[in-house]
Amino acid sequence: MLRYLLEKEFKQFIRNRFLPRIVIILPFAALAIFPLTANMDIKNLALAVVDNDRSATSRQIEEKITSSGFFKLSGYFDNSNSALKSIERNEADLILEIPPQFEQSLNRENSASVMIAANAVNGMKGGMGSMYLSSIITDYNRELASRQINEIRPLYRFNPDLSYRAFMVPALMSMMLAIICGFLPALNIVSEKENGTIEQMNVTPVGKFTFIISKLIPYWTAGFVVATLCMFTAFIFYGMLPKGSIPLLYLFAAVFILSFSGFGLIVSNYAQTIQQAIFIIFFFVLTMIFLSGLYTPYQNMPEWAQFMSNASPLKYFIQVLRITYLKGATFAEMQHLFYPLCILAVIFNGWAVLSYEKRGG
Repeated sequence: MLRYLLEKEFKQFIRNRFLPRIVIILPFAALAIFPLTANMDIKNLALAVVDNDRSATSRQIEEKITSSGFFKLSGYFDNSNSALKSIERNEADLILEIPPQFEQSLNRENSASVMIAANAVNGMKGGMGSMYLSSIITDYNRELASRQINEIRPLYRFNPDLSYRAFMVPALMSMMLAIICGFLPALNIVSEKENGTIEQMNVTPVGKFTFIISKLIPYWTAGFVVATLCMFTAFIFYGMLPKGSIPLLYLFAAVFILSFSGFGLIVSNYAQTIQQAIFIIFFFVLTMIFLSGLYTPYQNMPEWAQFMSNASPLKYFIQVLRITYLKGATFAEMQHLFYPLCILAVIFNGWAVLSYEKRGG
């Protein structure tokens, strides 16, 4: 019986003009475009410089700042008041003021101060810009110190370039899987309710478990296609390949797809129309995305939000993708993420079976 149900579901899926295109086009387009826009790196910050020292050291600092790629020089000013007016005219985002006798203080006392002022109307831009500027000046200070003593230099593991794109691409891959494997199953049973074909299934001797399994497997297969397309697109556009095991990645993807497809079927069991299903699944998927730590670490959330995030499969799968891609983690290092995913898969699919109301059979 299951064989014929699966044959029906696959034929229904392939004959649909919309669904196969979504499965192929959406992850490809999203992974090609979203990492370029969903980027927390801030570049081309306009910097106003007030150089009261006009020494070789101050010029070296200015050259190091402008060569970093984060800043562009908006101009030199004779005093801080003139520089502040450029911020008021939105011609500058930050001010770097180097005091008189800066080089002499650095040579004699091994310490000197500079002033950094930021336009904080855009809090993130001002905060990140000040952090970048402080980091560049600190790095220059380390270079001066290393000429005199052997110094321990920091090394960034797993993401040495501190690229936000390397952080976001794995997260966007999991988001594509969640959207496709959540929305499509949610619309499946609801569309049959609206078309009236679900009543024909209800009068057959097909059990609830067999019926739900026949709905899950096609979208489980579609999820593997989406996962493969996402990895292919990440390699083609950004040269990113998993440092860890690809079969292990597919193992986690299988459990994640199963859990999210089961959640989609739960929604379809309760919704009566396609509009209801879309609004319900959109609300829950959006909530899970924000609770998962996709954009910001979930550890920064309030304790109640961290507790709620434990019910989101995205929270675990995003961590799996990131540490597999960047760190090359093994199963032993990720087993604490595997078991919660399995538990959620069992809960969601069990709920989907129990909540499906079979009438007339």
